[in-house]
Amino acid sequence: MSDPYGPHQGFAVPPMPSAPPPAPPDGGRAAAVAVLNLSGLGLGYALLRRWVLTAACLAATAVLLFVALPADADGVPGAALTVYVLLLLAAAVHGAIAGLRTRLTWPGRAPLALLLGVLLLTVPAGGVVWYDDAHEEAVQQALLDRLDQADHLVTKAGRHRFATARGDYGSALEIYRDLAAEHSGSRAAAQVPDRMRSFYTTVGAAYGHQEYCDAIEPLKYLRTVPRFMPKKELGSLGQWPDDRLATSLYECGRAGLTAGQADWVTRFDDLLTTFPQSGPAAKVAPAVDAAVKKAEKDVDGGAPCAAVEKLRDLNTRITDLSGSAGSAADGLTQSADRADRSGDAGEYACGVDQYRDRDFDAAQKTMEQYVSDNRNGKNRDRAKKIAIGAEVAQTLPAAGKKLPTTASGGSITVTVKNDSPDDVTVLYTGPVTGSFTLKGCGSCKSYGLADTLRIGFKPCNGGKNYPQRTLSLPVGTTYFVHKPHGDSTATPASDTAKLRSGYIYTECAYTTRTLGSSY
Repeated sequence: MSDPYGPHQGFAVPPMPSAPPPAPPDGGRAAAVAVLNLSGLGLGYALLRRWVLTAACLAATAVLLFVALPADADGVPGAALTVYVLLLLAAAVHGAIAGLRTRLTWPGRAPLALLLGVLLLTVPAGGVVWYDDAHEEAVQQALLDRLDQADHLVTKAGRHRFATARGDYGSALEIYRDLAAEHSGSRAAAQVPDRMRSFYTTVGAAYGHQEYCDAIEPLKYLRTVPRFMPKKELGSLGQWPDDRLATSLYECGRAGLTAGQADWVTRFDDLLTTFPQSGPAAKVAPAVDAAVKKAEKDVDGGAPCAAVEKLRDLNTRITDLSGSAGSAADGLTQSADRADRSGDAGEYACGVDQYRDRDFDAAQKTMEQYVSDNRNGKNRDRAKKIAIGAEVAQTLPAAGKKLPTTASGGSITVTVKNDSPDDVTVLYTGPVTGSFTLKGCGSCKSYGLADTLRIGFKPCNGGKNYPQRTLSLPVGTTYFVHKPHGDSTATPASDTAKLRSGYIYTECAYTTRTLGSSY
């Protein structure tokens, strides 16, 4: 059949459009796409068949979940969360623009899509709530871990001496303080008061073991804790160390006083200064007085010199202590005076002991000191005799066999002359002890060594008017020592005279390069 229009009257079909024509603008649809994209799943883009952008939204959400989970105490990094929120907002805005004139694949009606988007917002909202709970629990667990860390430090420190463990105690205390002050609502903070009781008990354990000297520094440390910890966390613990420290200072000081250690003054001074009205402070003066009384009794014991030395030391230290003793000062001053008097009186017993131990040089010095210190001492006269006997015994040791007495007089006449130009002090001991000084002989001179070696040499035989002194001494052995008066560097001369009835004796002092004597 031929073409009715002829070969030149045909027509062409127009080409199909490359994409569906834009839909009329729909604000509801735009809002639905925006809300669906806010879910973080890219569902708005999915309904617009924008699969690449859908995948981008899902990837962003996956990255955020990877960073955020599992929930820990540090939470989501602020930068990551900010970037993710900006991406969601950008997706919502872009989705709204794209959905304004683009039909949805499903559901076809915009209100239903919007309702679906609103419902899906509960997913991220619920995730936020769940994450907040998980994060809070992680924070609580982290704080509890810190509490356990502090507990471990305290336990470890309790196994060592305080000086070594102080650093660990300080670290634990810092953790407790931070929990109580900076995380007051946490479960860990609620346990801090109980932990502080354990802390105090551990630090002050030496007191519980009655190791009072070792307890002092830890208890002083505990008194500083209220400067750092909130008062409500401590309660009555703020005063917990006070009575214990006062007791420790007293007991440590008392032990040092009894043992003769020097640090007792520091302990008592600390006690009287820090806790002047405490019970232990009231015991200080009686304890010191008891120590003085014991030292007084020891003067009559086997070591009188040590007792005297202790009384001297007590006098000095008690005097120092009384200067800052407050109400205890009067009692301490009385004890110091008593120690001083008893020390002076005890010098006599010390000198006797030294003499009997044949320490004649020490005995002489002690007895001379006793005579000087005790103007009205009951043993003063005999002390003078013992000092003389001790000086003689340093030259003639046999003279120290017996302790000199205060006896005087006798039936034997002994005349002592001075054939020397120098004043001469004559010391003698035996049944009778004494000393005197003879003036120098004005017409006499010192003998040379050759004179003393000459046959027939006999001093005090020149017919001169020699200065002299006559003594009446008992029968027995008397020991004489002659020395230049006031010259402690010269070598004294000596003589041992065995006196018998019916004889008249003469002692002669003369000077050579050393002193000599004859009778």
